[in-house]
Amino acid sequence: MSFYRPEYYKHGRKMKGFETLLLIGLVFTLFSSNVNRTIAAGNEIRSETLRLHIIANSDSEEDQNLKIKVRDAVLEATGELFAEVTGKTEAVAAAEYSADDIKAIAEKTIAEEGFDYSVQVELTETWFETRSYEGFTLPAGDYDAVRIIIGAGEGKNWWCVMYPALCIPGAEEDFEKYGSNVEFIEGTGIEIRFKLIELIEKLKKILAQ
Repeated sequence: MSFYRPEYYKHGRKMKGFETLLLIGLVFTLFSSNVNRTIAAGNEIRSETLRLHIIANSDSEEDQNLKIKVRDAVLEATGELFAEVTGKTEAVAAAEYSADDIKAIAEKTIAEEGFDYSVQVELTETWFETRSYEGFTLPAGDYDAVRIIIGAGEGKNWWCVMYPALCIPGAEEDFEKYGSNVEFIEGTGIEIRFKLIELIEKLKKILAQ
């Protein structure tokens, strides 16, 4: 059964469809702009960040506790190391120069706790997923990192930001070293946006293989 539809009604239906398409286009434009801005901010954040990555010997309670002991000792020592650093390039140079000292601190801590695990310290590029830590979020991607591997390195890892020195309590002022990107690190809903960027970064890595 068909019903009579006045011309103005048909016209209204067409206009409604056009308005819907226009709205979709506007949303897509705003979304694309926001994504592009987030991608740019994420790239800059990664380029200005040096992370600390500690991998435990295993997932046993003893080895995980040991990982935390090593973390505390290394952070205490490197807090002074990066106190006068003014940029990422200097931070990387300081980490490379102090790699043997960091290793010695880790080995000393491990021995004092009654273990004889080996320690590897390397400055490397490492993939990190989107991570939230005490009120801020960092985007996924490849970061320069000081990696400390304890023993077999088969346990859960611990990470933080060595430069800017966000690992250390009370170092919130170091957010300012990220400049205008602070809003992306702390902003409302940023984890959702960074998760989207994580999917894009993973896709880029797959396509590059």
